[in-house]
Amino acid sequence: MQIDFKQLIVQPGQQVLLQNLDWADFETILDEAGEHRAARYAYSQGMLEIMSPLAEHEFSKNLIGKIIEISLEAMDAEFIALGSTTLKNPDTGQGAEPDECYYIQHEAQVRGKERLDLRVDPPPDLALEIDLTSRTHFRNYELLGIPELWRYDGKRLEILVLENGAYAESETSRQFPWLPLKTLVPGLLEQCKREGRNKTLKAFRCQIAGWIAGK
Repeated sequence: MQIDFKQLIVQPGQQVLLQNLDWADFETILDEAGEHRAARYAYSQGMLEIMSPLAEHEFSKNLIGKIIEISLEAMDAEFIALGSTTLKNPDTGQGAEPDECYYIQHEAQVRGKERLDLRVDPPPDLALEIDLTSRTHFRNYELLGIPELWRYDGKRLEILVLENGAYAESETSRQFPWLPLKTLVPGLLEQCKREGRNKTLKAFRCQIAGWIAGK
């Protein structure tokens, strides 16, 4: 009996691994699952991982995404936020769906495009992964050529920058070198839990405006 992937149930916080799948299988599964699926997919050279996020995962994803967007707006930088868009390149056999991803330096090159083809289009400049129940497969993102990847595990923000085809941990972000992100992001997430989202982000907007003015 052939499986319809719309029938596949992955409980929040759980993963399903499928092996020995070729690229055509991966494309078929994506089509069958549809664009509005709750689960996220990652494919690397024959192995497909399907993961369903927890509520805490979504809280961290949304708030860190908002921190990124407020920072870019304060810098008056044009950007495109593509959320969990499926990033894939059949030439390298890689596919990934980050929690959030952004075009910043290369925004103008993909502005107005309805579909991305990473064989010819540049990859997003920044991707975010929230890892509360699983470990991000860095090699996916390295082979996709994502210049900067943030990984948050519920306590610590890890900033990884691409150097000679591999990620190296950095104390600062290439996108926001003047922001103390490793202390700032966990601090804002905790503040949000204590004081609420609107109050926290309003204070952050004032704080970042001061930093921008002092640059």
